Order: sequence, then C-alpha cells, then structure tokens
Amino acid sequence: MARKRQTKIVATLGPASDKKETIRALVEAGVDVFRLNFSHGSHKDHQKSVRFIHSIEKEIGRPIGIMADLQGPKLRIGDFKEGFIALEPGMTIRFDSSAAPGDERRVNLPHPEVISALKKGSEILLDDGKVRIKVTKKGKDYLDCKVMEGLCLAGRKGFNLPGVVVPVPALTKKDKVDLKAALEMGVDWIAQSFVQRPEDVRSAKRLIAGRAALMVKLEKPSALEELDGILKLADGIMLARGDLGVEIPPEDVPAVQKRVIREVRHAGKPVIVATQMLESMIKNARPTRAEASDVATAVYDGADAVMLSAETAAGEFPLKAVTIMDRIATRTESDETYQQIMENDHPDTLGNPSDAITTAAYYVAQDVDAKVIVTYTVSGSTALRAARQRPDVPILCLTPDIDVARRLTVSYGVHSVHAPETDDDFTGPARHAAGLVRDHGFAKKGERFILTAGVPFNTPGSTNILRIAEVE
Repeated sequence: MARKRQTKIVATLGPASDKKETIRALVEAGVDVFRLNFSHGSHKDHQKSVRFIHSIEKEIGRPIGIMADLQGPKLRIGDFKEGFIALEPGMTIRFDSSAAPGDERRVNLPHPEVISALKKGSEILLDDGKVRIKVTKKGKDYLDCKVMEGLCLAGRKGFNLPGVVVPVPALTKKDKVDLKAALEMGVDWIAQSFVQRPEDVRSAKRLIAGRAALMVKLEKPSALEELDGILKLADGIMLARGDLGVEIPPEDVPAVQKRVIREVRHAGKPVIVATQMLESMIKNARPTRAEASDVATAVYDGADAVMLSAETAAGEFPLKAVTIMDRIATRTESDETYQQIMENDHPDTLGNPSDAITTAAYYVAQDVDAKVIVTYTVSGSTALRAARQRPDVPILCLTPDIDVARRLTVSYGVHSVHAPETDDDFTGPARHAAGLVRDHGFAKKGERFILTAGVPFNTPGSTNILRIAEVE
C-alpha cells in the first residue's frame, strides 16, 4: 500500500461512500485520511464508518487517518412567505429580528448579535455571495439595507459578513456534543470551523485535552489576520476556500493560498487545501481542465494534502474522483518544475538539535542516493520535521503509538508504521528498520536509506542520531 506520491488525499464520507467495500476501494485508490462531516449524518452513522475504517486498517496493515469536521455556527436568514423573493439592484429592504416570515420589504435575521456587530456601510453576502447587500441605516433591532447585486433570494440561505468579527463562539452546543461523541469514537483529528481568533482555538484545545489533534479551518478573513497566533496553537491548518472565497475577493484567493501553505509548512505543521477541487465530478466522470490545474497548483504550492468533499460524499463517481486526484498529484510531483520549487524553498532549521538532524537527513539522502528516510518517533515531531523539508523520497515513520501513526497520515510523504518499542542499542533498530524498508517496498537489498532516531529511545523530542544504512 505504499504510495507513489508524497501529497496526501483526504476524502469525505457520505451516502455515496459509506459502505465498507466502497471505503476499502477508496483506500486502494489513494485515500489516506477520511473526513466525517458532522454537519450531516447521525452519530450512529459516523460510528459505523469509524468501525469500517479501523477494520480495513487491520486488513491492509496500514494506518488510516480519521478527521471529524465540526459544523460550527451557521448564520442563516429566516423563511419567506412565498419561499423566496425577487430582488432588484437598488431596492431597499429591512433585516430585523422578528420571527415572522419575510417578504420583499423585510427579511428575518434571527441573530441579534449580528445586528449588533454591523454598522452603516457594512456588507452582507448571502447565498455564497450571489446576493450583496449594504447597510444604509442601523436601528436597535433592525438594519435598513440596499441591494447591490442579486436577482433572487430563497429562505434559510446562509450569509457571510466580510471584514466583521462576529461575536459568536466558534463551538456551538451541537459542536460540543459532536466533539464528545467524535472523541469517544476514537477519531484522530478534529477540524474546527468558524475560527476567528486564537481564543477560539484555545477553547477547542481545552475540550480535546490531547485526545486528538486539532485541524483549524481558515474560513474567515479575521483568522488570516490572526494566523500567527492561531498557528502556534493549532496542530494543523485546513485552507477552507468555500466561505473564505466568499468573504475575500476571488483574485486574492491564489495569493492567500500560497502564503498560508508556506507559513504553515515552515512551522512544521500539516496544511490541507480544501473546497471545490474536483466539484464537477459530483455529476461528471471527468474533471474540468481548470479543476485539474487547481489540484496541481495546490501540489506545486507544497500542500501536505488535498481534499475531496461532496465529490466522494454524495457524488456519482467517488472512486473516479479519488483516482484522478491521485493521478494529478503523482504527475505533478514528477514534473521538474515541482522538484525545483521544492528544492528552492527549504525552511530554516528551528534552532534545536532535533531539527538540525532531520534537516541534515534531507541533504544526506540526496548525496548518497537513499531511497527513503526512516524516522523513529514517539510523539511524531521527528516525522513532522522531516516532512517540512519536502524530501523527494518517502519518509517511513516508525512509532510505538498507533494514535501518532494515524495522525501522521495527513502529513506530506509520511508512510507511518505502528512499530513496537525498541531497545537502546542502535544496531537493533537499524536492522529492524531495514526489514521494514524492504517489506514495505521502499528499497531492495543493497540500497541505502537514512535513519534518524533519539538515544535513549522512546524519549520525545530527543532526535540526536543520523545513520546511513543498507537493506540487507
């Protein structure tokens, strides 16, 4: 099951892919991590998927990551008497807190905190940005607005507030219930939605209490402004381009993507690019050329992983979507331009011996034509340090902790193996690693690999040895 590519694939499970045989086929096609979308489905449904994944993991002998994606606050308008209203640019309309169904003159806005946060000149984007409204007057419990763009608005549509920090917690009551259930299921990652500031991340970390890793979803411009503080607290970052792409100008999204990937990678943490990657494959058996280019761009940018959402959860061609994403990533990584990009953008060492060793492993692997870099790790930090260098050879991560092995499945180039604890003698681990390198198909007899580890063994953060070894 060793991959031919370094970039990982995250796929969302749903009605189109929640059978065990389908999940196994998706793994064989290239999925490394499965996303459970807690905006949909019951806890019972998600628990069943977790059981299937863990069963398949045992059958194939390779860790599979599981990510629980929390819904977060959903800002929506109320209903309309006729189900929808017609709009014309220039018309005026009131948003108020009355629960009565709306019409062409008024819209129910059941979020008093939003009315409080907005002011004259603020914009409201509805229905994924299809409708743009500007506030012209603010009252105690209402907003008078002018329609700037849009021809139709249906009830219960979501809205975005660009440039506004909304005074609502990132974790709702539903999220806290879902979080507790997900942790009891044994998921490896929690994806947190609607993060606006570092305190949102601290709240989630306190509740998780080390039982899973935290993947912060960047969906709000305010989170981009607070990226440094958020990144210090998060275990990983997901660039969720759906809501983010509504709230910032579309021409800014590519530059933001490149900046975020670079900063997260240099921090030594995994970064996922998500939303609308192969969206046309929900209905079509082939992606558009623009979508193929979008996936390739994320790979060229150096992302750890690319993600499929409705394509695998509810689409008609979930297996084909994974297959084509695998092919695009593999082909991109073989391109000389990609290799030059990775070669020309190496992060500085983090200023400690462990990082110096893993950085050296990258260069030594090139000099001696090693086929793989092997890391012994307890916490996973050694493998993450190796991954941030984006080596052109795989990283075989050996860890005694199955939870660590599963969390690393999202990281660039890391092939994690749940390996038993080793002795303090470095000769034994080298022979042990050589056997696993051979058994997992990374190198043949006589070929070299690089081994990094810490002595004494099983001490987190103590990587202090680098060795060149051969497969016997």
